Amino acid sequence: MRRSSDDRMFRIGTGVFPALVLLIAVGIGFELTRQSSLSISKFGLGFWTGRTWDPVSGEFGALPFIWGTLYSALLALILSTPIALGIAIYISELSPRVLRQPLTYLTELLAAIPSTVYGLWGIVVLTPIIRRMELLLPDPLRKLPLFSGPPVGVGMGTAAVILSIMIVPFTSSVAREILKNVPSAQREAAYALGATRWEAIQTAIGYGKSGIIGAIMLGLGRALGETMAVTMVIGNAPVVALSLFKPQYTMAAVIANEFTEAADDLYRHALIEIGLLLFIITILVNFASRVLIWSAKQRAARVMILPVVSEQEVAA
Repeated sequence: MRRSSDDRMFRIGTGVFPALVLLIAVGIGFELTRQSSLSISKFGLGFWTGRTWDPVSGEFGALPFIWGTLYSALLALILSTPIALGIAIYISELSPRVLRQPLTYLTELLAAIPSTVYGLWGIVVLTPIIRRMELLLPDPLRKLPLFSGPPVGVGMGTAAVILSIMIVPFTSSVAREILKNVPSAQREAAYALGATRWEAIQTAIGYGKSGIIGAIMLGLGRALGETMAVTMVIGNAPVVALSLFKPQYTMAAVIANEFTEAADDLYRHALIEIGLLLFIITILVNFASRVLIWSAKQRAARVMILPVVSEQEVAA
């Protein structure tokens, strides 16, 4: 009886901690909404479609920052996903056993580097390389919207490269765990049917595709919220442009750059409303990725149990 009571108290006590995390998340959302109420009431939905950001005249439109955040994250995903999946496949499927742990450690080490260091590396090393690439482009390409812009080195393309390097360890780590959780029966069945090693790996990738998509979305969530590295190399110009070379802006960057300069309430509320949208987008992306990863693990567990059940039925 006492043991049952102790177990109940232990369950309640430990349940307080996840409830506290949920309460903090709800509190953050509530406070961001309350602190941006002036901007919400004045601009409404027009705040998210407006292109003018002029604190002096009191005109605030967040579309350049929304565009810059989504565009830079999408470009980073395009660049990082093949590299991250290649790392995950090699470490989990092809690497010699003696190299697996060192390669895993070196890949995850990228996640431990501060974003400011990435930004400094981008300014010192990457920006001159991008500038030279811009100058070497032929004139017909420079007339295209994707490659137009001044050859200054800072801009959307530089920020996308930095972001792609930063999210590789997150995507590859989760994808590697997904591939490790694929039941060996899947690969053995492929080999039994005469599949090559690459075809067996394709079978494993297909089996864990929902979890791999979740890993990619985790990388997306990381890219959406990155601040300092992007702020240092994107150029910080509130424009909406397709160009990889034009300076642009992101939601996190404008908050970091201008929040201390917000002298009046409307200016401050507009910045907080940008933070509210960034908070909502990040929560939704990370929640969707966790659901996909959970579904992949549940599917793997069901496949591992099914052969045991069938053998028991045959014996009966």
